[in-house]
Amino acid sequence: MSRAVEETNRRMLRARDAMDRAYAQPLDVPALARIAHVSEAHFTRTFRATFGETPHRYLQRRRVERAMFLLRETDRSVTDVCFEVGFGSPGTFSRTFRGIVGRSPRTYRKEAVATGVPTCFTMAWTRPSD
Repeated sequence: MSRAVEETNRRMLRARDAMDRAYAQPLDVPALARIAHVSEAHFTRTFRATFGETPHRYLQRRRVERAMFLLRETDRSVTDVCFEVGFGSPGTFSRTFRGIVGRSPRTYRKEAVATGVPTCFTMAWTRPSD
């Protein structure tokens, strides 16, 4: 692997790590491109080539993964979970959640059973595939 490819990968990882840390914050492509020290267009293209999905889709998936945990493990309302994970409206949250998980947040909560296994296993088993 060339030095340039390694540097590009490092920059994309830096941006992805920022999304993982601050998934509930309003993150947009210009802010993420600044973190990676590249232009917005280059960032979007390179992120997709590196990770197989757009930055927006990655961030949505991370938010939905966190929402799945909160719905499974807490009794917070769906609306509270929606805002806690960074969505701006319950409608967008429900539509995105259904698109990734295949069911509404309320249905997911009813069907999800908190198990006595470590969280890392639960997350791996329930990780959205889309």
